[in-house]
Formats: sequence, C-alpha cells, structure tokens
Amino acid sequence: MILRVKDTTVATGGPLIGIVNLLDAEKLDLHPMDRIKVVKGKQEETIVVDIAATELIVPEGWIGLNREVTEILKVKTGDKVGIVLARKPLSIDYIKKKLDGHVLIKKEFEQIVWDIVHNKLSEAEITYFVAACYTNNLTDAETVMLTKAMVSQGDKLKLDKYPIMDKHCIGGVAGNRTTMIIVPIVGAAGLTIPKTSSRSITSPAGTADTMEVLANVKLSLQRMTEVVKRVGCCIVWGGSLNLAPADDKIIKVERPLSIDAESQLIASIISKKLSVCSTHILLDIPCGKGAKIKHLKSAQILKHHFEELAKKLGIKVRVVITDGSQPVGNGIGPALEARDVLWILKNDERGPLDLKEKSLSLAGQLLEMGGKARRYKGYQMAKQILESGRAYEKMKEIIHAQGERIKEPDQIPISKFHFTIKSKVKGKVTSINNEAVTKVARVAGAPQSMSAGLYLHKHVGDHVARRDKLVTVYAKCDEKLKYAKDLCKEIELMTIS
Repeated sequence: MILRVKDTTVATGGPLIGIVNLLDAEKLDLHPMDRIKVVKGKQEETIVVDIAATELIVPEGWIGLNREVTEILKVKTGDKVGIVLARKPLSIDYIKKKLDGHVLIKKEFEQIVWDIVHNKLSEAEITYFVAACYTNNLTDAETVMLTKAMVSQGDKLKLDKYPIMDKHCIGGVAGNRTTMIIVPIVGAAGLTIPKTSSRSITSPAGTADTMEVLANVKLSLQRMTEVVKRVGCCIVWGGSLNLAPADDKIIKVERPLSIDAESQLIASIISKKLSVCSTHILLDIPCGKGAKIKHLKSAQILKHHFEELAKKLGIKVRVVITDGSQPVGNGIGPALEARDVLWILKNDERGPLDLKEKSLSLAGQLLEMGGKARRYKGYQMAKQILESGRAYEKMKEIIHAQGERIKEPDQIPISKFHFTIKSKVKGKVTSINNEAVTKVARVAGAPQSMSAGLYLHKHVGDHVARRDKLVTVYAKCDEKLKYAKDLCKEIELMTIS
C-alpha cells in the first residue's frame, strides 16, 4: 500500500510511531501496537502502529509519522511512502519468556537492550520487561549480562588513568548533596573522579539540578573528557551523554508506578559507572523511615548483591549503609542546596554540620580506596583538604571549566516568596518526615524553579523553644506559596515532643 506522509511534528523521544486511518487499517488488518515497515526509496524503518478513528487526525490514504521517523526516512508532508507488514521484534518473545519466569541468556538480553535503545519497543513493551524483572528477580548471572548489554549499547568515556574513582547514592533522602563536596575533595587529593549525576525524578533536586545553579552540566562526551583531563574531575548531567542509554528509557517507564526492581537498580547504577570506566566505586545506601530503603535487612541484602556483581565485573566496590531517616543538610531545593555546599567548601559557619560530616566520611573512604590515605586515616585527610581551602579551589576550577554561573554562596538567588513555620510547643525534634518535606518542596516549585524549596532550621535531636523557627518554605510565586501553606496545614513536617 502507498500512503502520503503527514508530519505530526511530535518528537516522542522514544518509540517510532505511525498513525493510520481506521479505513486503511481495516484494509491491511492492522491493530494498535502492530508493526509495519515504512519504505522510502532505499530507506526503510519498522514502526509501531496507532489507529486514527477520524479524518481530522489522519485522513484515509495518509500516514502520520512522528518527527523521529520523518528524520530517519528524510520525508516531509505530502511525500509518498510504501507500507509493508512487519513482524514484532524478537525481544517481545524474550520479554514474554521472562514474564513466564524463565532465565534469559546473553543474546536475549543484548537483543532486548538493542531494541530499547533503537526505539523498536513501545513504552508499554518496555514496561512489561521492567515488570518481568520485578516479579521474577534476575539471577546474579542475568544481572551481569544485563549490565554488560547496557554498557555495550552506548558511548564510553576513555581516560588513560588509574584508578578512576566514583561515588553513587541510591537516593530517597532530601538534601544529601554529598557528591558536590566529595568530588572537589577527592579531586584536590590528585585522584580522577569523572562524576555523572542525575536530575530529580521525584525529589526536590538531583545533584545535576543543584550543580546547574553553579555551572553548566549539559556537556558533550568530548567536552566532559576535556574537563576531566584538565581538572581531574567534573560534575555533569548523565542525561546529556549517550552512556548506557537503555537505562534512561527504563527509568522513564518505572516512574509512574515507582517500580524499582532490585536487579535493574543494580544494573542501572553499575552500567553507568562502567561507561565512565570507573575502577573504584563507593556506594551509599541511605536506610530509614521515609527513605527508598526502609529496613536494615533490605539494605544489607542490596549491599551483598552490589558486592557480588562488582566481583564478577572486576571492579572494586565499597558499600556503606547510612542514616536515611531524615533529610541531610539544611537547604532542600537546587539553590538552597548549592548554597549549603559552597558554605561548607568555604568553611563558613553557616554550612550544615551533618552534611559536612557525612561528606568527609565518604570522601575519606574514597581516599583510602584510591591509595591516597592509609586505612582509617581518610577522614582526617579529607578534613585537612577541606579546611585548608583546597577543596573550594578545586570546586572553582570545576565550575570554571564547565561554564561558570555562580561560585560565591551569597550570590545565589533565593525566592522572595516565603513563609516560616514556628514551633507551637517547647521540646525536642524527634522525627522529620522525609516524604512530607519532599512533597512541600515540590509543591513550592522545586526543582523546576531553582530558587524554591525548604530551609530546615532544626534537625532530629535539636531542642526547641516555643516560637523557634522550624522550617522556611520558599516558593516560585504567590500561587505556589499558597499551595505550600495549605499543604503544611495538612501534613506534619516535624514531630516535637
């Protein structure tokens, strides 16, 4: 069948889609999610079918193509293309095999990952793969195969260095911007640490969102390589790079149901690290009420699986289980967190002590792993580097190399729309609701608005007098401020007794 092209001008960033009129679909016995080949000259592409019920969307004799397809085939509205029936990708059979509880082999994982990266699977089909791995946990061998397949379908950072250090936190705790303190400490010690970080998914800020307050984080792989070779380290957004790209597409379908299959979580993290050739990785697993991992036993099991996978892949991993029962630091939201980080790096007394101590502890362990400090001496070395000002100087180098925006904490703009919650009683803070803090910060506008978020005046264990400040909420605008105020009346951010 020959059809005329209608460019929908929509870029999905994912599956390759064609929309055909209901009458044309009936002629070819096509149904939603079927595959067809679209042919233009010597070019052809297999796409997923959707059906238009009315002429208003796509008229009979036409096919609507998303922007990715028109660019691949080099066609425009009005061009003629051929339509041929096509079979579903092989990976559909492999996904069904996993849904049935069977073990997959190397070539099956490679095919699934290849199809994900090259947009051969719809989001629904990728979701089935995620669900299959969630309900039928991968074996250790399968996790290794999935990790290697994800690394193979992407670019790699190539550095003639050893060791190459890395650090990752599995998330789930507001604040916790240790990376932005650890990287300049480790870099100032002479170790190489090319840090790729994520943006927020459900939190008030990811490391990339916070670093973007200070510098450009959207670097190409070539530019990232240049920065690391010159400075020894970087803090960039992994989403701007083609490193293990299947991971980004898998994460996208996990969000709606907050599905986080353990084996995929491990493969996701390690594949990104292998893509930047990391040889020594420190993994932080926050554990506690309101965190992603709530129970110590679960954290210990996850720790064991990370260590086993690292052995099989020949990389050195140290896993630490940390307190995730409350936010880390005072600022929650990109600008407020960036200000905390710079205060600590400048040894300003306004820097939050809990964030400083956690960062020094983790940085110290990386210095020991990298051979810069003897066992149990890493903390002292990290502290000396921080307090001498060398870490702040290294951070300024990173900011300048990536494209400087701000490097002084008091230059960071914080929203003028704010209100403060004060204590109605005298007592001691016994708990802080991680999930409520995140909710209020996001309602206030974080992370889309860099200047929005929360500032915690008190932490668990602090004594409180009546009328003491507890939390200040900074909102994007008056309307967001009202929403945040209303929400604070419904949920309790801090418990005082």
